[in-house]
Amino acid sequence: MSRVLLTGGSGFIAAHVLDILLERGHSVVTTVRSQEKANKIKDAHPKYGKDKLDFAIVEDIAQEHAFDKAVVSDPPFETVIHTASPFHFNVTDVQKELLDPAIIGTTGVLKSIAKSAPSVKRVVITSSFASIINPFEGDWPSHTYSEKDWNPINAEQAVENPAAGYRASKTFAEKAAWDFVEKEKPNFSLATMCPPLVLGPIVHYLNSLDGLNTSNQRIRDIMQGKAKKEIAPTGTYIWVDVRDLALCHVLAAEKEEAANKRFFITAGYFSNKEIAQIVGKNYPQYKDELPTEKTPGGGYPEGGIYKWDNSRVKEVLGVKFRTLEESIVDTVKSLQAVGA
Repeated sequence: MSRVLLTGGSGFIAAHVLDILLERGHSVVTTVRSQEKANKIKDAHPKYGKDKLDFAIVEDIAQEHAFDKAVVSDPPFETVIHTASPFHFNVTDVQKELLDPAIIGTTGVLKSIAKSAPSVKRVVITSSFASIINPFEGDWPSHTYSEKDWNPINAEQAVENPAAGYRASKTFAEKAAWDFVEKEKPNFSLATMCPPLVLGPIVHYLNSLDGLNTSNQRIRDIMQGKAKKEIAPTGTYIWVDVRDLALCHVLAAEKEEAANKRFFITAGYFSNKEIAQIVGKNYPQYKDELPTEKTPGGGYPEGGIYKWDNSRVKEVLGVKFRTLEESIVDTVKSLQAVGA
């Protein structure tokens, strides 16, 4: 098994990647922003010693040379999984708070690897469906999205608002990674993971109900009665469970045939209305807080919706996706554990 550097180890996706790496026998160093985060992760994994789980502090991934020390290890790394990137919309400066951390963080880690970690053979980067979707085409029912698609957003459009800034940050960062590999011809191959909305259980030792990842906030809000009169628009109509996505990251690191490929990782369609129905069916105690069949909102667009092609993930990585019901049931259980 290999020695892996996992960036952003306290994030929603990375916490699950870490569990799978350790279960599969890899030796992991994960970057965190503070010693306090490192301690929380360490305390939650008591059976793993320093040889299997260690930490590197990287306070700000948007600083040049932020990863220079983190990529150096004894024994040396063979794999880097880069998940660290901002995903939230409560920003005032799109350039400084979204674009710079995503782009500089991604190119920065690649430069550090190329310069100081010649043993690294594979880099896996968490990108997003945001780098695939064309936001200017709306629901686009005639189109089937796949790895061939790129978001056409430009630098001017990127700073118009935080949602555009987020989509642009993922697009520009992923493009910068592919450009780096093409121009610099480094010692490593690249694989990028492009998931849409990521649902699934939170890792309890890192989360509070207030500090939930953006995607799972919709489940919390439905449980708390915020959809009782009207269900919020679904927004993105495709999803993946965080555990399946985490496994894709690890398989993309392990499998030779994943080299230099993008992966569009989705389990299929979902709507906020379906989430509410699943919560009601499996957790009758929330009945009084939930919308009914007659509650407006939260469905699919009347004119249809884009299609999706996830065949590469199934063929190359061999992943079988969880159902929406399984994912929501487990997510609610995990939210109950932190006081929902």
